[in-house]
Amino acid sequence: MKKIFALSLVLIFAMNINAMAQMPPYATYKDSVDGGVIYNGRITFDDLNKELSFTWLNVVHEYKPSENVIDFLQTYLKPYTMVVFMGTWCDDSHYLIPRFERVLQLINYPSSNLTMYGVDRAKTTKDGDEKKYGITLVPTIILFKDGKEVGRITETVKKTIEEDLAAIISYPPAH
Repeated sequence: MKKIFALSLVLIFAMNINAMAQMPPYATYKDSVDGGVIYNGRITFDDLNKELSFTWLNVVHEYKPSENVIDFLQTYLKPYTMVVFMGTWCDDSHYLIPRFERVLQLINYPSSNLTMYGVDRAKTTKDGDEKKYGITLVPTIILFKDGKEVGRITETVKKTIEEDLAAIISYPPAH
């Protein structure tokens, strides 16, 4: 009887660990303002693209960035890492994030160099990650080179997403 009890405990423990390992690093819940889905925590573009209600992501395939700037970014952006904060409820994120995703697709930017977080309407993440980066507005895209912040795009772009990214890493290149 003790062996059966011990085996049962081991199985329950193993199932709980497996269930926890399969849990996403973000929470989802219904937005009390507009009824949409809020993603809160660390996310990926794959996570966002799985949510069928995020029709605002459809722009990703329609966006045609400047080829000259894409060529520059393809050559020079890959050594940079980026941290992005966005809101699935936020109109500015709805506009900018699909265009940002398209630029990253076109330059084959390594997904391992990108960390992205969804925030709630208070612009907080479930684990408090926004505090480390001083996030007050979304979307915010922060670029790092050798572990040091070199620039950020906050809420809107000055020109286009690709031109603003290129400007942070010195486009056109200095001669």
